[in-house]
Amino acid sequence: MSDKHDPSLSEGSDAGEEQANVAAPPAETGTGTDGADAAPAGTHGPTHREQDRPSVLHQILSGSALMSVLAIVLALFIGGLLIAFADQETRDASGYFFSRPTDTLAAGWSAMWDAYVAMFRGSVFDWQAASFAAMIKPLTESLVFAVPLILAGLGIAVGFRAGLFNIGAQGQIIVGAIVAAWLGFAFDLPPVIHLLVAILGGAIGGAVYGGIPGLLKARFGANEVIVTIMLNYIAVYLISYMLKQPAFNPGRTGQRSPAVAPEATYPLLVPDWLVPGNTFRLHWGFVVAILATLFVWWLLERSTIGFELRAAGANPAAARTAGMSVGRVILVTMLIAGALSGLAATAQVLGTERSLTAGVAASYGFDAITVALLGRSRPWGTFFAGLLFGALKAGGFLMQSLTATPIDIVLVVQSIIVLLIAAPPLVRAVFRLPSPGSRSRRQSRSTTKEVTA
Repeated sequence: MSDKHDPSLSEGSDAGEEQANVAAPPAETGTGTDGADAAPAGTHGPTHREQDRPSVLHQILSGSALMSVLAIVLALFIGGLLIAFADQETRDASGYFFSRPTDTLAAGWSAMWDAYVAMFRGSVFDWQAASFAAMIKPLTESLVFAVPLILAGLGIAVGFRAGLFNIGAQGQIIVGAIVAAWLGFAFDLPPVIHLLVAILGGAIGGAVYGGIPGLLKARFGANEVIVTIMLNYIAVYLISYMLKQPAFNPGRTGQRSPAVAPEATYPLLVPDWLVPGNTFRLHWGFVVAILATLFVWWLLERSTIGFELRAAGANPAAARTAGMSVGRVILVTMLIAGALSGLAATAQVLGTERSLTAGVAASYGFDAITVALLGRSRPWGTFFAGLLFGALKAGGFLMQSLTATPIDIVLVVQSIIVLLIAAPPLVRAVFRLPSPGSRSRRQSRSTTKEVTA
């Protein structure tokens, strides 16, 4: 079975998914060995859970790229207002606002402008640096922060396309980091082979940890949200335990493992001999992120399992009626999602930090959810959303140091983006955009009038 058999389920055809939701015939199911493929005996048609969840995901993820761009613009504007309100000069000028309102507006605009200019300098191009290498270093730092966000975001996106809320990327990153780091410092292998083994080990570690909730859901119908959240906590305590063991911390000095062998680390994309005084941290993990994006695009749009994945996400009952094993799709989806999160871990332990620490996952697993939502769970949309969030992370440091603006404003902007992505009618109302169905309704009315005439 391939995409050409049913083009209504292609990426660009949201109408096809809506048609699948409407036209799916009821299926009689009974309790069996496959918990995800079965409903209680005597129940006809899809369960209430199956009807609700794909529709919610469809509403969030089926928006256009314009809605994502407008959500970013609106979030940056609201963040700018918060920056202005937090500025001391703006607050002082607001004390005599009614006598000289322009002072307050000028101070607020200056605070917003200075903060965002500093963020741009810290994330894209610093024109005040002493050398060209220093000028473009902020861009490379943004890419460094973006690599784990892109890879973990792709894992979240794959789950979303299958109708699964994978909240466990954080735990999958941690487990993948443990395996990759251990393979990196505990073995002595040839240079290229050692790196490939460590990368493969990180992906397998994340896949196994992601497969646990997939198996529980496919076999017993367990809720993947609850299971993945609980597994996140288990992973946090697991890495804390591992870093106290002699194999991971021989000298018992701090919460850090031995350094990964040089043969097992990602090479720098800009070699030291190419740029004198090179301080770039950008490594070949960025190339891995690009290749992973291409793979996920091929998987979702050109492969049979991708067709089944999207079909099960659009309507599980219709997928069962077509002869697909939804339980198998769930398990495979979570294995792929976990493997991508494991690759995100390799960007940290084999590329940036080059050792295992308790905070190796930082907040990448949770930020990846926002990245996948902003990218509408499309591979290239997720890729560019990861670049944006990487730039926000990199630029926040210079913004804080130059303007004394709290770096937490970056988290506020990210949170507002999530709220706006989840509420498209609010964005349409702010920018006075018509609803998606208004044009079709107008066309239907005009057609009806023509037919009547």
